[in-house]
Amino acid sequence: MKVLVLNSGSSSLKYQVIDMETEEMLVKGYFERIGQPNSFLTHKVKGVKHKFEHQAQNHEQAIKFVLSRLTNDHYGVIKDLNELAGIGHRVVHGGEKFSDAVIIDDNVIEEIKRCSELAPLHNPAAILGMEACRKVVPNVKMVAVFDTAFHQTLPKERYIFPIPYEYYEKYKVRKYGFHGTSHQYVSQRVAELMQKDIKELKIINCHLGQGASVCAIQDGKSVETSMGLTPLGGIVMGTRSGDLDPSVVTYIMQKEGLSYKEAEGILNKESGAYGVSMVSVDFRDIEVDAESGGHHAKLALDIFHDTVASYIAKCMVAMNGVDVITFTAGVGEKGPLSRKAICEKLEFFGVKIDEEKNKTRGEEAEISSPNSFLHSKHNSLRLASGYILRICIACIIFSGITIFFALLSKNSIASNCDFAAFKLFTSLATSQLSKRVI
Repeated sequence: MKVLVLNSGSSSLKYQVIDMETEEMLVKGYFERIGQPNSFLTHKVKGVKHKFEHQAQNHEQAIKFVLSRLTNDHYGVIKDLNELAGIGHRVVHGGEKFSDAVIIDDNVIEEIKRCSELAPLHNPAAILGMEACRKVVPNVKMVAVFDTAFHQTLPKERYIFPIPYEYYEKYKVRKYGFHGTSHQYVSQRVAELMQKDIKELKIINCHLGQGASVCAIQDGKSVETSMGLTPLGGIVMGTRSGDLDPSVVTYIMQKEGLSYKEAEGILNKESGAYGVSMVSVDFRDIEVDAESGGHHAKLALDIFHDTVASYIAKCMVAMNGVDVITFTAGVGEKGPLSRKAICEKLEFFGVKIDEEKNKTRGEEAEISSPNSFLHSKHNSLRLASGYILRICIACIIFSGITIFFALLSKNSIASNCDFAAFKLFTSLATSQLSKRVI
């Protein structure tokens, strides 16, 4: 069974094809600058990258070209589009409507549109991808997998904001949480690595990339997370501010004469580590500048590490302890300096990492010190017997996707970053497809 996984951006399209029977990623690609001059596709198959300059005015044209590559005699991985059992779409915001993956129909698309104002950078692009696929391959079933779905188990006291309750009743203003597919996959993978029932574990997963969030997972369910109504809230991110005193926004709007759209743009695209460092949106560049004596870069990293550590502590409170702390996504996976800095702030909890183990990159690894534990009166604050794990699910090729179609393949565990992300994504989507296909 072969599935196509798509992550549509406003001007980009990322994809993979996975053979669920062999658990093999057949191809991955990235279409850039859609609707702009000099658009192009990078198509990687059998370890070889192929670059195609192709003008795509919209997502429909981009998807048509991608499908032509998939079936091409030289660059393809399928002979006919009928070989596709389904197409999965990553959707950032599903509101309260969706607590699981769903088959896409007109009603689903309308509900996703209603949530677009809560994820203006993500949901409209996902809809473009869906509508394009419906035109190009109308007979192939499609599944939507939502970043918010995993967090529908949050207790009410943690998702209701302390503002007039009528705003929740009228507009569903509440904490939704994001990166749910990533947090779900990582927690399942950790339980497997530890050979324990996930219901026996208290897990804190740190998904640290350009977009970043922390999640407390107890009994296999999300019970606390950092992101809120939109992907803007929570810890400091690459270009996003994270949590702020609300008055900061209104004060600057007044001083600068900004509209709410302009203010929203600044908070989403010009803030975070980039806004403080004034160097780059890439944490690697910021680290280099900080090591060279850049004061603003160092300050940006300090703020980032502090907010992550603070949310880890908050998640400990939510679960009354923790068994495992994990790091994933781009910075979590490849940022030993950040992992060290964050864990050092938690030493009073008994969190300690091994300097040598922490140097590892690109693979699943235990990075905790043998004496990394703390016994409290009621339960031990164990880090996976000591475990602090770094799960390599890379910022999920999709900057946040993780796990898309494992609905088609049940115990799918990936061996590399991008593939791992798609596998859970797959596992979520396939279950929905199989309900209709089988």
